[in-house]
Amino acid sequence: MLRRRLRTWPWPWPAARRGLSRLAPPAPAPVVRVDSNNVARLGSPKPGPRPRQLLSLPPFPAGADPLPGRKVAPRHVTAVSWVKHCLADVPQEVVQAHFNKRQVYTECSEQEVLAESIRCQKHHLKRIKHSEVMEPGMRIHLPVSVAEAEIKKRYETIPTATLHPNRDEIEYLKRLVIYKDSAILVLNKPPKVPMKGNLPVHNSMDVLAAAALSFGNEEGPKLVHRLDRDSSGLLLMGRTRESFTRLHWLFTSIKLAKTASQTWNTACESYLQRYWALVIGTPTESEGVISAPLTKVLLDDGKAERVILAHPSGIDGAQEAVTEYRVMGPTINGCSWIELRPLTGRKHQLRVHCAEALGTPIVGDYKYGWFVHQRWKQNPQPDFEPFTGEPYKLRRPEGLEVQKGSVLSKVPLLHLHCREMVVPNIAKFLSNTGEWHDNGTPWSKEKPNLLRFIAPMPAHMKISWNIMSSYLV
Repeated sequence: MLRRRLRTWPWPWPAARRGLSRLAPPAPAPVVRVDSNNVARLGSPKPGPRPRQLLSLPPFPAGADPLPGRKVAPRHVTAVSWVKHCLADVPQEVVQAHFNKRQVYTECSEQEVLAESIRCQKHHLKRIKHSEVMEPGMRIHLPVSVAEAEIKKRYETIPTATLHPNRDEIEYLKRLVIYKDSAILVLNKPPKVPMKGNLPVHNSMDVLAAAALSFGNEEGPKLVHRLDRDSSGLLLMGRTRESFTRLHWLFTSIKLAKTASQTWNTACESYLQRYWALVIGTPTESEGVISAPLTKVLLDDGKAERVILAHPSGIDGAQEAVTEYRVMGPTINGCSWIELRPLTGRKHQLRVHCAEALGTPIVGDYKYGWFVHQRWKQNPQPDFEPFTGEPYKLRRPEGLEVQKGSVLSKVPLLHLHCREMVVPNIAKFLSNTGEWHDNGTPWSKEKPNLLRFIAPMPAHMKISWNIMSSYLV
């Protein structure tokens, strides 16, 4: 009887199979989610943070010395070496951590586009290992979080000085020095410090450096080039008359600085400056060369002057001005980070080229971008995800003061910073007595022919960068 009952029992096998099949999966069970106020709610789990924006590094150059500033040129350059070279101000363990987490990408080749782009959907990008050898033209992309910096709560500024700096001002200026040898002096200039002083201006950089940075020399260092008052970054100064003269020729024109020495001429051709700037909007092309001559016009009966793009006819005394630019990728609040490399040294060259040639003035440049700033503040542009193109809102980082001239403040400061500089090692060719050696002094043959410097951004630009590199929510 028991066997008959088991055989005749109506077991619902077809219904169970339908419920567990792929076509009709079981209904998801309700999830209890606890919000920030410790209130339990029924519903689907809250989606996690979206991916960070990507920072685009410069393309790997094709040359005998892709990493200037080293004593010996490496035979092969790996991906991690190139990232550490481009981001020399970032700790090495941070760079290595991004490689370990597989967050570093490179562009796919034409044969790999179809398979890889469908799988990752990241603008034809693929992950790259730290040991992969770089080839000319390769580009590396990694999260902007790699360049996040700690913001100090104490903002150092030079107080109003007299012609004789006090002890605190001297100590402050000495902390700005990032390199010093017998021929040159390199400083990381803070914003809002004028370069050349006159009667009503006493706390200019040339006067303070002459009084505080002589380091035992009879004469103080002299400015080889100039930066705008509101800009920041690397500032080169000559400690001797011979070094100042030759470097000043180099910044004016490479042809003026060349001599009979082939080693010195090769080093002069490698000279470069790179600026980082935050501009309103995004240039039409991701990279290019701006060749737009500049000229000066006088305003207010000659009391003020303004630099504008010259007329194509060249009748108004135009000066040649050439700038290379490259969009670095990250965007924030309708703004973009770009890299600028001036090939000529004209006054306000980068600011005018960004505002008038590209149509994207630098954030905080009210002289050449006042009307664009007004429209930008009145009609903020939405931001979009770098991969899917969907709009998003930025989550403001906790505990971060934004009213310090950053992009979220009411009156942002100028976001223009001279970050990188490569110059010839002039101390290798000059003796202590000022004598010039074409092949270098006998006691300095092991020194490199080039010097490379990188300066961290000021506090207000670090805040803007950290806000941009926060998670997209």
